[in-house]
Amino acid sequence: MKFSAKQIADFLQGELIGNPDATVSNFSKIEEGKPGTITFLGNPKYTAYIYQTESDIVLVNNDFEPEKPIKATLIKVPNAYAALASLMEMAGSKHSQKNGIEAMSFVSPDASVGENVYVGAFAYIGAGSHIGDDSKIYPQVYVGEDVRIGKNCTIYAGVKIYSDCVIGDNCIIHAGAVIGADGFGFSKEEERYHKIPQIGNVIIEDDVEIGANTTVDRAVMGSTIIRRGVKLDNLIQIAHNCEIGENTVMAAQAGIAGSTKIGDSCVLGGQVGIGGHITIGKQSQIGAQSGIISNIKEGSEIMGSPAYPVKNFFKSSVIIPKLPDMYRQLNALEKEIAELKKNISLNE
Repeated sequence: MKFSAKQIADFLQGELIGNPDATVSNFSKIEEGKPGTITFLGNPKYTAYIYQTESDIVLVNNDFEPEKPIKATLIKVPNAYAALASLMEMAGSKHSQKNGIEAMSFVSPDASVGENVYVGAFAYIGAGSHIGDDSKIYPQVYVGEDVRIGKNCTIYAGVKIYSDCVIGDNCIIHAGAVIGADGFGFSKEEERYHKIPQIGNVIIEDDVEIGANTTVDRAVMGSTIIRRGVKLDNLIQIAHNCEIGENTVMAAQAGIAGSTKIGDSCVLGGQVGIGGHITIGKQSQIGAQSGIISNIKEGSEIMGSPAYPVKNFFKSSVIIPKLPDMYRQLNALEKEIAELKKNISLNE
């Protein structure tokens, strides 16, 4: 499906500069722009590409002023990256929408399914579960007993949602994710470990996205809670009884141990590891591969393993490669001082 520059500008309520009849049917990166595509300039590092891109339309921020002629038609918007996301969402909605229950799937007679729901082949919907309106359950999804899935959710192929878990509205759970598996709870008696029953559940609030092969464990008692607007990347582990605050984002391979509380609007880089029973204050930023072993105050910026303030981490990182030379210099200075002391004592 093709869209004209004028249609796009009207949809985004942006300022059009150039040919209003320019048409596009796909998206491209600005450095790889091709005719018939739309791209965007959000990062100033890529400014040079706007003068050579072959894309027919480029979204730019309102404050962008070209330094030389640009072949493409420009659409000025407050935030080019956000505008691109809106366009991609709109274009995706134009694609055919799946609905209906496919053959070879199983929906328990005791389950309820809302309007315009899609259930793919070999999916399983357990007794007492409810699927909200306009949600999509792709093939080979397992939904256990008494699960609640809200409206307009997308559950991709191979997701497993254990019994009693609750998923809010407008959630996306990507392939292979597991929601509600048992937490890692054992008691040790002499040389044997005894399993502690995990009788809680997982609650995922509205507008949450969970990446492929990420796991969120059920609570021992009560709930493991993923608050509204959280975005989890692929291959993340959220242990039992954790609570992840609203609009927090985590990059791939982060691991959160049991009963940890992470505040609202935090950012965790890839491979961050957080110990159990820790509180991370809201609006904290934790750099990649950091290891957190104690509570973190609100608004902290930390990095390292164990983690410490990010400015000190960077200062230390600069010094570390110089340590061998500094060590040799220190040894030389110690020898000089020892020789001076020896000479002083001989002259006294």
